[in-house]
Amino acid sequence: MKQRNVLTSAGGGGRRSTGKSSEIASNLAKCRTGSAGGFTMAEILLSLTIIGVVAAITLPSLTGNINERTWNTQRKALYARFSQAIALMPSLNGYGTLREETDSAGSTSIEDTAAETFVTAGLSKVLKINNICDSEHLHDCGLPEKITTLASENISFPLTLSQLNPKNIDAVVDWVSIGGTFNPTYETIDSKAAGIETSNGESIAVYYNPTCTKLAYTTYYMSQNYMCANFIYDLNGTKGPNTFGKDLGIITAFYPTDSEVVAPDLAVQDAVSSIAADDIGSVCKKQDDSYRMPSQLELASMFTNKNIIGNMDEERYWSSSLSTSGSGGRYSANHWYINYSLGIFNSDTSLDNMAVRCVKR
Repeated sequence: MKQRNVLTSAGGGGRRSTGKSSEIASNLAKCRTGSAGGFTMAEILLSLTIIGVVAAITLPSLTGNINERTWNTQRKALYARFSQAIALMPSLNGYGTLREETDSAGSTSIEDTAAETFVTAGLSKVLKINNICDSEHLHDCGLPEKITTLASENISFPLTLSQLNPKNIDAVVDWVSIGGTFNPTYETIDSKAAGIETSNGESIAVYYNPTCTKLAYTTYYMSQNYMCANFIYDLNGTKGPNTFGKDLGIITAFYPTDSEVVAPDLAVQDAVSSIAADDIGSVCKKQDDSYRMPSQLELASMFTNKNIIGNMDEERYWSSSLSTSGSGGRYSANHWYINYSLGIFNSDTSLDNMAVRCVKR
């Protein structure tokens, strides 16, 4: 009979130990002590350091992308709600009072309940609002005290129409136009903002022009006359970054009846200068496929909010909107442009080169 190896132990019977068994036991011991087959503490720390560095590089980008998508979704939803609400209002002008009064001693004061009355008597009837604040307590409605413009300038939150753009309240023009003298003027009292908090959690400043009108388009006209209500929204209140183009944006309503609402989402890039009308259809697309030309009213909204946008230093900007004012010749189916120093719209031919400021689709 063949003999079988029997491992024995101090306790008695069993199989006899072989050389192979001793080798396995030795390797197990080495693994337990980390001398072979495992990771040393230095290797573990090095791995964790590498993971930390990669996370530090990639997480801000991932977080920023998530925030951008969230803000874009909120922005579109807010614009849809405001468009629907404004459409339900019978008229946008005439709310509140906005006039200068002089007492017997000759002191003047401004009676200004325009924006607050527009909200309480008008907008709150068609839009769910949780809180209303006057211009001295905008922070109570979640609006920040400081904001960052699209030009990366840190400014105080605007409390009046003139702080959005001084030309919103006073503009006088005197020049000789083709076919005669053009002397338009625009003047209104500097109305104060009101603040609201919506049921969806947005904080919004409301700027109001109770004397807005809708006149027939002429060759020249001042955009200030047509702006009825302007809104600066903050999608997440005082949480930050409180930066225009991110959590901050603008919505503007034009015309007291048959109103039109725009919310230009501006590209960060500066304006492109000296573009002929024949080339404006492609200039924005060349910068980015997601960019386009602004419409006439989007340019008017940008003019209204000039100070919180920044980098709007060109004198004239093209719009994508066509004009049919006049009959034939120079004013037949030309593009509208805005004189950005005054707020005046004019239609012109492809003979003149002007700037283009693109907006996102």
